[in-house]
Amino acid sequence: MDLSMATMRAASHNDNLDKNEVVKLIEMPEDLQGKYQYFTEAKIEKLRKIGYTKEMHSLEEGVKDYVQNYLAKEDSYL
Repeated sequence: MDLSMATMRAASHNDNLDKNEVVKLIEMPEDLQGKYQYFTEAKIEKLRKIGYTKEMHSLEEGVKDYVQNYLAKEDSYL
């Protein structure tokens, strides 16, 4: 599965986050195939053209921050 987050490039969700992987990919049921978006990639040219210059975080940076600073907390629901 490929994902992107406004970085104009695709990235895998299986990248190393210094944790053992516990994600199990389950194949899409046939009756749902064609109804699910497997690939997305943001194009940010228009955003840049109107003057947005802040640096985008990579998918890897965002996921790592989310896992380490949110999910890995004792009470991740807070």
